[in-house]
Amino acid sequence: QVQLVESGGGLVQAGGSLRLTCAASGISSSSINAMGWYRQVPGKQRELVAVIISDGSTNYTDSVKGRFTISRDNAKNTVYLQMNKLKPEDTAVYYCRARAYWGQNYWGQGTQVTVSS
Repeated sequence: QVQLVESGGGLVQAGGSLRLTCAASGISSSSINAMGWYRQVPGKQRELVAVIISDGSTNYTDSVKGRFTISRDNAKNTVYLQMNKLKPEDTAVYYCRARAYWGQNYWGQGTQVTVSS
């Protein structure tokens, strides 16, 4: 059974930093094509924040470019999201997603990030 477990969320003041971690189990890192972070606020659709592909390439939504960094440790089957210069509008539940080469998507349970002004 594939599981993604996120951690690292919490409450932080504007301008602060948090580091999110997503650990995958039940699937080998070599079977994962891409891992990404998404976020969702009540009443809105889940949006892509950042993604890292197996070749190391990354992509970010415009609002986090220059502030967030996604990275992946294949040996630990883990993906990270370093979030700096946080803003109140970054407040959301953050979800981790892994996409396998055969097309299946797996999601974590989410972790709350709250940025106070």
